[in-house]
Order: sequence, then structure tokens, then C-alpha cells
Amino acid sequence: MRSSHITEAGATTCAAMTGAGALTCAASGTVGIVACARAAFLVLGCVAFGCRSSLSDEKLMEMSRAAERAGPSVARAGHAGPGVAPGVQGTARFADEVFAAFSPERALATTAFADRFYREPANDGFNAVIDQVERDLRESGFGTVEGLEIEIVPTPMKSPAWTPHSARLALVEDGKERVLHSFTAPEDRDRTMLPRNAPSADVEGRVVFGLDALVPGCVLIVDAPLRKSLLDDALARGAVLVVSSDLADYNVDPEKGGERQLDAIGYRHSPYPSVLPVAQVSPRTAGILRDAAKRSPECRVKFQCEVAFDERRLRTIVATVVGATKPDDCVALAAHVQEPGACDNASGVGTLLEDARVTATLLASGELSRPARSLCFVFGNEIEQSHIFLEHTQRHCVAGIAADMTGESSAKTGAIALLERPQDPGALVAHPPDHHTAWSGGATATAKPEDIVPSGIAVVARCALIDIGALQSAWITDEHPFEGGSDHVVYLEHKIPAVLFWHFPDFTYHTSLDRLENVDAQEMRRTGSAMLATALAIADPRPVDMERYLKSLDVEWNLRLQGCADAHDDATASAWSEWRKGARLWLRDLCLNVSTDTLRPKQQINKQPSTK
Repeated sequence: MRSSHITEAGATTCAAMTGAGALTCAASGTVGIVACARAAFLVLGCVAFGCRSSLSDEKLMEMSRAAERAGPSVARAGHAGPGVAPGVQGTARFADEVFAAFSPERALATTAFADRFYREPANDGFNAVIDQVERDLRESGFGTVEGLEIEIVPTPMKSPAWTPHSARLALVEDGKERVLHSFTAPEDRDRTMLPRNAPSADVEGRVVFGLDALVPGCVLIVDAPLRKSLLDDALARGAVLVVSSDLADYNVDPEKGGERQLDAIGYRHSPYPSVLPVAQVSPRTAGILRDAAKRSPECRVKFQCEVAFDERRLRTIVATVVGATKPDDCVALAAHVQEPGACDNASGVGTLLEDARVTATLLASGELSRPARSLCFVFGNEIEQSHIFLEHTQRHCVAGIAADMTGESSAKTGAIALLERPQDPGALVAHPPDHHTAWSGGATATAKPEDIVPSGIAVVARCALIDIGALQSAWITDEHPFEGGSDHVVYLEHKIPAVLFWHFPDFTYHTSLDRLENVDAQEMRRTGSAMLATALAIADPRPVDMERYLKSLDVEWNLRLQGCADAHDDATASAWSEWRKGARLWLRDLCLNVSTDTLRPKQQINKQPSTK
């Protein structure tokens, strides 16, 4: 499969030849571009002639200077962010094979299975999906084929597993009942009417709007989130039930004149233990209740629900493709199982499971050589699964990849494929073409200077997006600065370079409308292929990859400097130049295998991030 191979001895010689040049580049900013370009060209000379080239150093240097004068060409495919240097190196060594082997039908089947359940940590639906993922991994050879390992890591939970079984909310007006929302099976559309941790209930009360109107025995209807402070106030005033219809600003139907969001029931969490029965309704239902209260001030809401709380241990699956020469180093890929959405995150589970299958299949057929480093595929509870993995594994994790919301249909949801980078100067000040997503609320800064640890992982991931985009010319992708909210945050907390592959803005996000009809199997194939090509390129780098990555880095750097110049922002331009120095060193060490420690600094920090 690999287009270029080099012996260990040759790689060592090449490293010796190029190390000084790459270090000079990292230390000297703009002047260092020449040194790095020359160093990279020497690597290609080593590869082409087995490090025994008859070309003189003078001839090689002249060829290098000619390449510098020509400047790097740029490949973009359908990517709206920075381009990359074209080539058959780096992620391109894997793109064709993984894309051809990826089965969108199998990925969609896994997604459809997971979409049947309201999945919360260790509940009935979560465990059903974990069981299915384990079965499929074992059928692919994990746990039975040498070099394919699988482990189930059980851990205690701070609160019981919560499983919703049924719910029914009805308007009682003039002695007649009108059912507004209900579900009796896990796959039913209205299942998100019960926020996570909602207690069982059988209550009825007069409808009121606003805390000031609340008297004992009433049902409070709000359009605000079900925060603990609101529930405490409602309890103190005698409410028997609090019903919310809140949605986010980005939940608006993107179709011209569209009103699909009016039927969306928000997916929400209630504090555990909940002090009151709680429910979510759609904006349309909230309007029906409001109109009924105007007609009949004594109209009532009748609400019943049944849930189960069980003391269980959380299970995290780690499926590992053991590396050939550096098995104790690994690249982690994580997809969270919990949350009831098809896109979020049944699609991530289906995509990552298919990536694991593809890897096992290509290894068995001989189309893929075993990568130097191990690949660890992680399935469990969002963010917690990555903490569990890092605490449990004996391997040295050099990079993390989060698979979250990987399959949205752009036509149906309005979302496109996105790459979220680690913290870099763009997370401090974003200049075009950078922009933040609606998920972050358009934040102007989503990181602190001390959070920034330069790496080239975003360059590698960008190459993968564009390489897959070249195979699928209609694929539209973009990227944005760091915002947080998924598993990549955990790796970054530990100073491990990490990226997020996801889709946004999805108007169905965290609502009852996020179901299987909005999942595009081909989008899962494209995203999953880009993810796996990224992971393999980091797990099995070659010296020949360095020239493409360094040229791609300079494509981005020139774009960043131009954006800063247009904004008259010298401080951010300086920050990007400093970031580039560290990124060049990281890419050099990745490709030349100079030092594993430089790929993952050991400094750690502790934060509690919000989740996407």
C-alpha cells in the first residue's frame, strides 16, 4: 500500500542529515524556511537513492533552491480553510485504500442500531450498544487475531444509571384530554421529553407561566433551561412539575421559511437527584399550552412517566491494533456512545467501528502494513472514556482524535464537515478565514496563551480532509479554532495533540429531530476515511512525509500572516510565527522519529469541560 519505504538505517542517516536544518528553521523564523526546505529535499534524496545517492551536495542544494524559488503549489479540494501542499506523501499514502475499504452500509447499520435507544451512561440502551460494538469488534478479529486486542474497562459511577421507559403529557381542557407528547418504547420520537435523571412521576396541575404566577399544586411552563436554581425556586413555591421548551439559537430550521424546529423537543439534563418532576416539550406544544391557558385559565396538564435507576459500573471498550515497532506508543480515536441522537453520536460510533474494521481487514489482506505505533479505538461515555483510557493504558499516547457527529446530511441538517484544531493563536484572535461556530456562541477567544502547545496535528488532519476531498470532489469541508466540548479536550488537557472531526451547524442538534433520516452514509465514509488516514499517518510516519507537511504548514502560516496584516494585528502575527516554530519541530520529530517525548510533552492540567 505504501508508496514510499525506507530502511531504519536510512531513516537514521536522513535524520542526521536533516535534523540541524529543521532545528535551524524552528529557531530562526522566516530565515529558517530555506534551511527546512533544504533539509526536506535532502530527505527525498535519501529516499530516492537509498541514502547512497551519486548526486553531489551542491547539486542537491541547487535543486532545493529551485524548489524554493518556485514556491509550493496548493491543494484545496472543497476545503474552505487553508490549503495544503499536494503530493502522494503523508496522509495520501493511506487515503485511497481506507476510502475504498470503508463500507458505508455497515457504518449506517451500526448507526441505525444505536439510534433505537435513548443512551445514557450504563443504562439499558448504552449497554445494548456497547454489547453490539464488542460483538462486531470480536467478529473482526479483535481478541482472537494476533496483534488485535480488545479490553472492556469497568469503572464505578458517581450516580445510578438512568433508563427512561415511558412518558405521557396531556392537556386537560373542558374535561377532555389531548395527548401532546408521549413514548412507550426506546425508539419513539418523543423520548427526549424526559431529560436525563428525570424521576418517575404521576402528577396533574393547573398551567401557569412564570414563577410569579406559581402557587402550590401548579405546573410551571418555561422556555428556559431546567437549571437547579429554577427547580429550587419552583419547589419552594409549590410546583408539582416544571416543563421547558427551550432550544438553542442554532436550532432554527435552515430552509427558507422552514419551521421544523417548532416540533423539536430539546435533549436536556436534569440535576441528580431531581427535586421535582421535569419534562421537555416542543415550542409548538408550548404555544398550544399558552393558547389553552388564555381560553381556559383553569386548564391543566396531566403527566405520567416511568424511569429506572440502577447501580451499575460503566464499561469502556478499548480495541487496539498493536504497533509493529513502537507498540508502547499509540494514537487514540474516541467515539462516545451516550446521547440519544443519530448524528450525535450514533454516527460517530458507526464511523469509528467501521474504521476499526477497515484497519483489521486491510491488515489481514496485506494491503496495509502494520503501523509502527498502536491504534487504540475507544468507545464509552463522552470525555469520561478518554480520562479512563489515559488513566488505564500503559501505552504512551502521542495523539488523540475525537469522532463526534460524523454523519450529518448537509442537505437535511445544514451541517458540513469540520475540523476543530487544538489551541493555537486563532483561538485567541480569529482572523479570516478563521471563524468560530455557533456552538461556541461566536466567542472571540476560546483559549488562554498558556493553553497553546504547538504541534502539527492539524496540518496532518487537514491533509487528510483534502486528500479525501480529492477523491470526492463534491465534499465541502471547513475548519475552525479550538472551542472544546468533546473528547479532544481530554487529550489536550494532558498536553497530547488532538483534533475533533465533527459537523455543524446542525439544526437538529440535541433535539428529538436528530434521527436516522438525517444521517448520510457517504458522509460517514468520507469523515471516517479522513480520521483513519490521519491516525495511520501519525502512527506510521515516514521521512518522505516531512516535505509535504512542512510545505503545508508554510501555506497556512502565510495565510495567517496575511490575515493579521489585513487586520493590522502584529501581536497575533508574532504569535503565529512562534507557533509555527514549534509545529515545525513537532512535524520533523514525527516524520524522522527523533523523539517521542517531543510529540507529547508530559505537563498536565486539569479542567472540567462542557460537552458537545
